Amino acid sequence: MTNERGKVYLVGAGPGDAAYLTVKAYNLLAAAQVLVYDALVDAQLLQCVPDNCLKLDVGKRGGKPSTTQAEINKLLVKHCLQGKQVVRLKSGDPLIFGRCTWEIEALKASGCDFELIPGISSALAAPLLAGIPLTDPVLSRTFAVLTAHQPEVLDWEALSRLDTLVILMGGQHLPEIIHQLVQHGRSHLIPIAIIRWAGTPAQQIWIGQLGNILEQTTELSLSPAVIVIGEVVGLRKYLQPEKIDCQDSTTAKTPSPPAMSSNFSQSPLPLTGKTILVTRSVGQSSQFSDRLIASGATVIEMPTLEIGPPSSWEDLDHAIAHLSDFHWLILTSTNGIDYFFERLMAQGKDIRALAGVKIAVVGEKTAYSLKQHCLQPDFIPPNFVADSLVENFPEKLDGKKVLFPRVESGGREVLVKELTLKGAKIIEVAAYQSCCPSSIAPAAKLALQNRKIDVITFASSKTVQFFCQLTNNIFSNNSNVSQLLEGVCIASIGPQTSKTCHALFGRVDVEAQEYTLDGLTQALITWATNS
Repeated sequence: MTNERGKVYLVGAGPGDAAYLTVKAYNLLAAAQVLVYDALVDAQLLQCVPDNCLKLDVGKRGGKPSTTQAEINKLLVKHCLQGKQVVRLKSGDPLIFGRCTWEIEALKASGCDFELIPGISSALAAPLLAGIPLTDPVLSRTFAVLTAHQPEVLDWEALSRLDTLVILMGGQHLPEIIHQLVQHGRSHLIPIAIIRWAGTPAQQIWIGQLGNILEQTTELSLSPAVIVIGEVVGLRKYLQPEKIDCQDSTTAKTPSPPAMSSNFSQSPLPLTGKTILVTRSVGQSSQFSDRLIASGATVIEMPTLEIGPPSSWEDLDHAIAHLSDFHWLILTSTNGIDYFFERLMAQGKDIRALAGVKIAVVGEKTAYSLKQHCLQPDFIPPNFVADSLVENFPEKLDGKKVLFPRVESGGREVLVKELTLKGAKIIEVAAYQSCCPSSIAPAAKLALQNRKIDVITFASSKTVQFFCQLTNNIFSNNSNVSQLLEGVCIASIGPQTSKTCHALFGRVDVEAQEYTLDGLTQALITWATNS
């Protein structure tokens, strides 16, 4: 035990999507040393904690193995007494059907400091996201929130007299709920709404009456679900924007939460309802994710590349010392640019050392990165691929000496071969290396295991290769990885990446027409619009 004082924060995560997390809850997650979270917590929230935060999944789902309440209590006490800042993350609000009382009692008994942080309960959020008011001056002057986990202990005679009922944990007991209400005087014509996975991209809504709702939901899993019973359900059709289908069917997906909340005034964004897994480099800019989010998608990031310095600087240093010997410098990635100029500066030189050396780049992003070093490229191929660079090179290469700083292994062998055939003398030097991370980001792992991914994006062949390597840590062989991707759209930034996807997955569903991240975003928008 340490002398440093720990504290446990019992935090409400809201109804689902990370967008509904409170600012205080977000700040606590960003500083957490230990995260103890439930099964219904949005996987995106696991990305909010520091990399060195200990993450403990103690989720409880009916019929599945789960951590006992006593074990959860011990974990909270243990880490608090070790001086840790512990976030106990619960879906919804921590004091609404959250077993929080038992945890507080255990913390108090052990002398642990704690604080309660409110969250938006699904009992309130789910009806709102479905466009159902819980109160109305005429139709609903009262509403009650209840759990139907044990329907036999409820006072159905009293409940049947209330205007509106909001029922949690009632999916498995829907026939019994309907039976009890009708038996105690409610009409079989009373409207009912069932909202499953409220506040997530997978949200679904069924609308009916007590007398016919079972016909729509037979043999369906209705967990987790919020059930609303009362005349106010009928007001939903008047509160929906005209451009949006009311979606009162068993298969229609509603828009994702951020779009849903704004859709009372505008049409849904093109990627609304799509959860996209973005494979990228550790520490890479999230501009691509921002583009997807701006188009309505829910994004989960899965770093599949770690970029670092090469095993030796010797070759690059020697090339930098003799830059005046080269006619051309070819740069094919932002990583190559970053490490080349970092080493240039380390050798006491600056961009003046490149006087007389022409520079060719592949892709607008690479060109933009070069401009950050106050240099304009002399040549950008019309198509953002290495093949186009060879085909459209602006001058004859006979006898030309070309410097090519590249990744240490697995780089562009075809480019080197083709330029050599054209008479160039290519000097390849390792400027950086890329390797596979040791583990999968927790949020990505959870989403993959629970089949919550609609699209996976790949921006290079190595992200494809390392994705397979990482997922094999979850699934024992490639056939199971294929099962993992069943029904998931595989999106590629260009032909070379697509070639690797075909080799490892057997297919590509979307390929960017313009081989940039903007092009990939547009390709996904077109795919979503047509699907």
